Amino acid sequence: MTQLTKRPVGEGSVLSLTGIHKRFGAVQALTDVSMDVGAGEVVALVGDNGAGKSTLVKIISGVYAHDAGEIRFDGAPVTASGPSARQDLGIATVFQDLALCDNLDVVANLFLGQERSRGALLDEIEMEKESWRLLRTLSAKIPSVRIPIAGLSGGQRQTVAIARSLVGSPKVVMLDEPTAALGVAQTAEVLNLVERLRETGLGVILISHNMADVQAVADRIVVLRLGRNAAEFRTAETSTEQLVAAITGASDNVVTARAQRTAGGLS
Repeated sequence: MTQLTKRPVGEGSVLSLTGIHKRFGAVQALTDVSMDVGAGEVVALVGDNGAGKSTLVKIISGVYAHDAGEIRFDGAPVTASGPSARQDLGIATVFQDLALCDNLDVVANLFLGQERSRGALLDEIEMEKESWRLLRTLSAKIPSVRIPIAGLSGGQRQTVAIARSLVGSPKVVMLDEPTAALGVAQTAEVLNLVERLRETGLGVILISHNMADVQAVADRIVVLRLGRNAAEFRTAETSTEQLVAAITGASDNVVTARAQRTAGGLS
């Protein structure tokens, strides 16, 4: 596995995964996968379809239980299972489908299932204030928190989904393909949100097929291939060609290896 200026797993990390294995019947989905993310750091998780990205995300978020290996959060082993328990722990996930309710306004979507109340009544004023606070934290461009989700653009909808993930004050936020199907302007808007999350000190795991997006905002890039760690790069020191080679396995083939030996003066 290629490793460039990699921090030892767990050192200075908010979230650390070591030796994660997962099997579904006869299919070994993940084998000895390790990665970590620190506070104020964006770590991109990339790989081809079937590389194991979705499985790893669901293990981190508590949807799946891993068969072997260890997950540590803030230095302590994670024993809580299930999405709600992981969210309470401080791990928030924004899945690709966003799970927003088109007929409800921004406030109702942000606090869906986490409503604030005063006695027997919903505290609409408090939730509206908190909605604006969350959106200002992200420097979001939403015209009104009382507009139905159906009236928002794709980028604005992604903004609401990300803001909702911050309601519980998490330390790590996972974003699953946040720029998929967005136009250029909306993609730029979402990438700005990712940078804002980093600036607020959150650890961010970005899952994406778009190498341009990854290289624009990620500090490190973890590559999965066939359910295993294939490479890890520091973004500033990595080219698109290196990333593609690691994702496709081209860097492992005989021709590439021979070319590298020849370039190094070896026969």
